[in-house]
Amino acid sequence: MTTETLAGVSVTTRANVYFDGRCVSHGISFPDGTKKSVGVILPATLTFNTGAPEIMECVAGSCEYKLAGSDRWVTSSAGEKFSVPGQSSFEIRVAEAYHYICHFG
Repeated sequence: MTTETLAGVSVTTRANVYFDGRCVSHGISFPDGTKKSVGVILPATLTFNTGAPEIMECVAGSCEYKLAGSDRWVTSSAGEKFSVPGQSSFEIRVAEAYHYICHFG
């Protein structure tokens, strides 16, 4: 099931802009201290590094991703999630806008 809204959160209004504008996100914080980001990745092939473990939830569009150490590209579409270990990286290929929620763990 795709997350449509996030209630009761604080939103950082200044966008995080990465990769020359090909990825734009906003940080959100929940009252319990949980942090996430919501954003969009425009058509590109990019590599992201992780500090903490992350779960990438697709809310619209689709992508292909490849986790560090793997040679296999996997498709993720709206309503699907994939997990990335902490202190790692992943490559992502996007053909049309990929809207996401990044859950930090």
